[in-house]
Amino acid sequence: MNAGQLAALIAAAFFAIAMCAAVYVLVRFAKLISAATALVTSYQAGADEVLVRSRAAVERADQQLARTGAMADGVDAVAASMSELSVQVSAVAGTARLIASGLGAPVLRLAAAGHGVRHALAVRRSARPASIPSPDGGRITVLPGSENGDSSRARPTGGVPAMRTQPRRENWRERTERVRAARDRAQR
Repeated sequence: MNAGQLAALIAAAFFAIAMCAAVYVLVRFAKLISAATALVTSYQAGADEVLVRSRAAVERADQQLARTGAMADGVDAVAASMSELSVQVSAVAGTARLIASGLGAPVLRLAAAGHGVRHALAVRRSARPASIPSPDGGRITVLPGSENGDSSRARPTGGVPAMRTQPRRENWRERTERVRAARDRAQR
């Protein structure tokens, strides 16, 4: 073997080793490409599903916008009706004020007087003593609320009838103060 043949043999060996390395790299690269293809395919399937869902969401949004537009048209119609109504009410308000000022006060006074008379009669009827016959032939007056001639509430007739006093009802200010005081006590 001479030097040229030895050099050709060494070059052929290096070429074979380089080809084996290139084949190994190509095999690994093919596996990488097949894995990447599988990954892209799975992402594509997921993207198709997301795309379908996004289209459905856009369609629902369009439907909602259409409904909102219809509602806005309805609100505009109501606003127009309300403005027309306010014009009519303002036209009637002057007449109503005139009627209320001229006729309202006497009618209100008459209603208050009627209520006062009715209330006075109700109080008088509820406080009227009942008279029952007594064993000695006279009559005993029993005030309302007594039971079967209770002696503490019975008196002979002829005197001034006693009025039952009802407990005074608290007004809204007293009730508000009482509720606030109870709340303050509870917070302490």
